Amino acid sequence: MITIVSGLPRSGTSLMMQMLDAGGLPVLSDGERKADTDNPKGYLEWERIKQLPKDPSLIAEAEGKVVKVISQLLLSLPAGHDYRIVFMQRPLPEVLKSQDEMLRRRGNAELVGDNSAVEEHFHRHLVEVNQWIATQANIQIRRVHYHRVLREPRAVAEEVTAFLQKPLDIDAMVGQVDGSLYRNRMK
Repeated sequence: MITIVSGLPRSGTSLMMQMLDAGGLPVLSDGERKADTDNPKGYLEWERIKQLPKDPSLIAEAEGKVVKVISQLLLSLPAGHDYRIVFMQRPLPEVLKSQDEMLRRRGNAELVGDNSAVEEHFHRHLVEVNQWIATQANIQIRRVHYHRVLREPRAVAEEVTAFLQKPLDIDAMVGQVDGSLYRNRMK
């Protein structure tokens, strides 16, 4: 089985990866993307996953591990593997605000602006991904709301552990949740 943490960028995927890592699930990550202001505890990404559309066979390296796969790349998952996907969900306005803040900090303020078209694109994309997943017999999915992780970390950790059917350290998972890092709130 391959465990995947997915969702839109800035939806809490890094937090869930940190929780699963602390809980004892082996992580497929290369450490290339270092911790920064936007993710002080790190991203836990595997750069090669971006090649999934061109080389679907590379996902086999994640067998028995957890790997972060952005939602856009899920449509490239090949048959022949069983997948359990923890899909992070966060309100689109917060996702967009978090992306804008990250762009500003990186000196790309000119890319920040009216997000209505991006929000509509993300909405359509999520519908497409959910419809596709519903047709895949080899995929099980657990949707996790970012806000719920912050409010009820123990309950979420227990539910994710039960979904993955792995003996994970719940206390260590809960210890990764830091509410002070929830900075891009919509009022």
